[in-house]
Amino acid sequence: MTQNPPDLRPDIAPGIKIDPAARPGQPRIGMVSLGCPKALVDSERILTRLRAEGYAISPDYAGAEAVIVNTCGFLDSAKAESLEAIGEALSENGRVIVTGCLGAEPEYITGHHPSVLAVTGPHQYEQVLDAVHAAVPPSPDPFVDLLPASGVSLTPRHYSYLKISEGCNHKCKFCIIPDMRGRLASRPAHAVVREAEKLVEAGVRELLVISQDTSAYGVDIRHAEDRGHRAHITDLARDLGGLGAWVRLHYVYPYPHVRDLIPLMAEGLVLPYLDIPFQHAHPDTLRRMARPAAAEKTLDRIAEWRGICPEITLRSTFIVGYPGETEAEFQTLLDWMDEAQLDRVGCFQYENVAGARSNALPDHVTPEVKQDRWERFMEKAQAISAAKLAAKVGSRIEVIVDEVDAEAATCRTKADAPEIDGNLFIDAGFEGLAPGDIVTVDVDEASDYDLWGTRV
Repeated sequence: MTQNPPDLRPDIAPGIKIDPAARPGQPRIGMVSLGCPKALVDSERILTRLRAEGYAISPDYAGAEAVIVNTCGFLDSAKAESLEAIGEALSENGRVIVTGCLGAEPEYITGHHPSVLAVTGPHQYEQVLDAVHAAVPPSPDPFVDLLPASGVSLTPRHYSYLKISEGCNHKCKFCIIPDMRGRLASRPAHAVVREAEKLVEAGVRELLVISQDTSAYGVDIRHAEDRGHRAHITDLARDLGGLGAWVRLHYVYPYPHVRDLIPLMAEGLVLPYLDIPFQHAHPDTLRRMARPAAAEKTLDRIAEWRGICPEITLRSTFIVGYPGETEAEFQTLLDWMDEAQLDRVGCFQYENVAGARSNALPDHVTPEVKQDRWERFMEKAQAISAAKLAAKVGSRIEVIVDEVDAEAATCRTKADAPEIDGNLFIDAGFEGLAPGDIVTVDVDEASDYDLWGTRV
């Protein structure tokens, strides 16, 4: 049993879980998946295709005939982590194929690791398969290598990420995601709903809707309607809410039409949870970021949402130490936090990223000041979180079980997404519980980030 750490990076997907089962002589491929949940979905799609072609998935380097490293390139620290993972795979296995966001810079990778077998960019599934075929020829057995309808999942069986689009049309100066993943490209709504139906049929109890900009879903295809489903986030949320699983919305920009989602939360169709990347609160900082700069209107919208759905949970991420951020601008952010009272908060210290326009801005903040502001911000966020969780003591809520060990059942409330938010622990009377169970608990105790409860 572990408590949720206060400095957890908000861009990290859960650790992958791989079924090592393989038939004798079956070629095996390893997978290292870094970065965000969107990259994790890419890894699942690659492995699903490989499984269909007769490959087994190795949980370790030693059992693999080649290893795919799905990289992240969002921050320079993430690039360094990706390079380290590639180096480890080369050292432990020697036959490495690189894909993902950092794969958009092949010379950068081969300059550090010239012995990799191939480098492909994000969501270039065919090129990854071609590289695997060249390194390890397939050997399918059509009578044995049967693929479940839901494909390969790298998350626990009871929850799954559902990616609804690729790319992004925003031009935030600190971000190079549009350069790596392109402009917004929405999936047809009927395809998203069909995938969700298959996941629920396979036992998934929670669908985590992800994209780079979830509230812009369908804009690029003019909200096309096909086979009874319209490509608009409100319509999609309503369709998904009818499947009987928890539906959690991530990466929702606060456009005015987000208001239309809140009644669906009040009705119980989707979880009362919004993950919105506000990034900052001072209008001058937001303008330098090339972000919407109406912080006061944002507070009005938050108040409106809470008026419609009082139990709504708001999660966000922020950047401190952005170029030009003054002490007064940072204090505005702290004051805004006092007013907004967000439930779940993650925070980055600004980093230069090769190719980002923010690198050229004047008045970069020193590392010491960035660290100090990050600590002060997290202290504020922690105090807000502690107070909000303390107010839940004595309440009765539903939770979903993620893991059961000898000490407790580790669960999540409707206010908690996997890995990035808190937990609720049932440390007595949890016998017989299993991952995926949804049970009711009385909340007995709270800490800064986690809860403890008794099963009803």
